[in-house]
Amino acid sequence: MGKTEMEMEHPRVILHNFLTEEECKELEFIHKSCSTVGYRPNVFSTTLSHLIATNSAHLILPFLPLRERLKEKVEEIFGCEYELVTEFTGLISWSRGASIGWHSDDNRPYLKQRDFTAVCYLNSYRKDFGGGLFHFLDGEPKTIAPLVGDAVMYTADSRNTHSVDEVTDGERLTLALWFSRDSSHDEDAKLIPLLAESLSHKSNNVPWSLLPLPASDNMYWFSPNQASNQDMGFDIRLGRLHALGFDVYYSQDKNFVSDLSELLMEPMQLARRDQLLDHKFVNILHALQVVQFYFWKGCKSQTVTSEVQSCKMVHLSQSQCEKISQLNSVLMKDTKLAETLFQSLVQPYFDSATFSAAIIEWEDYSCKLNKEILMSLPQWITHQAIFSVQFDTS
Repeated sequence: MGKTEMEMEHPRVILHNFLTEEECKELEFIHKSCSTVGYRPNVFSTTLSHLIATNSAHLILPFLPLRERLKEKVEEIFGCEYELVTEFTGLISWSRGASIGWHSDDNRPYLKQRDFTAVCYLNSYRKDFGGGLFHFLDGEPKTIAPLVGDAVMYTADSRNTHSVDEVTDGERLTLALWFSRDSSHDEDAKLIPLLAESLSHKSNNVPWSLLPLPASDNMYWFSPNQASNQDMGFDIRLGRLHALGFDVYYSQDKNFVSDLSELLMEPMQLARRDQLLDHKFVNILHALQVVQFYFWKGCKSQTVTSEVQSCKMVHLSQSQCEKISQLNSVLMKDTKLAETLFQSLVQPYFDSATFSAAIIEWEDYSCKLNKEILMSLPQWITHQAIFSVQFDTS
């Protein structure tokens, strides 16, 4: 058992390689395919409640073993075994221009229930982003350069006042959790009813039940300095696709302004340079999930065989190019800004054959997680807690 928090002047610890690189990559995939505009300028977030609300509840499963390990480690280090509940779990990314000044994590009346913080870094300073160093006001370690897999844990009070430098390039990715001694702030108690409602219509073998459903459009609209109007900025779903070299094409003849919300729920295709991929996606979020899955692991797929046909690509006609341009004029008003925020420091490679395999792998991955969450839910309801359930696969 470690020291109790009261025995430490600045109760904090940094643990190197607490998460594996593959665990970090999976969370990065989830965040980049599901995130919304965050709570601060140039910040993007993915919460567990948002995953549930967008028909992606199965994507909370990769979080669960990490939540458990982090809570157990915080309890061990600060000498408070079996005392804590998880108050919040979320993925947060900081893009160019994001920063935060000196503060403690319980510095608002509505945050006083937060006793401990755990932050896991999902990518690395200098390799994946510039700036974004983490500083404590007092004590040691004073400055932390984020490295993939590292975790920093500390009390959420003024003994660990901290700040984050402005991010200058790339996207700084973190998994953030807060823990509380007050069981009335248990995150699980709020999530279980949402899960029960969301999963009540799902089945193991209905493909459409695995498809993500976009949230309200304003949750995806990014404007400089959080301007509220639609005259500046871009839709982050299209922005992330654009940064990876894709445009979005809708064959439907609709007014791009008056029918925008409805249009983004419609089937669509992806274009790359002057080529149109013949695969149809159910909606924009479906396309984004598959593309991010491809860049996570599909491009290294070993399943490309003669049975997997390469995704056919056809030359874009002039009218199709005009439709893409018209859509971008409404949803991508600032392409340079999207590239600045989301462009990878490494130029992504695309291959149509492995992309076709990734579409199949994404479906298999989603089906596997969906089956697991449907089997887990009854135990979660019984115990009123969300945890990793071990199933006998023999």
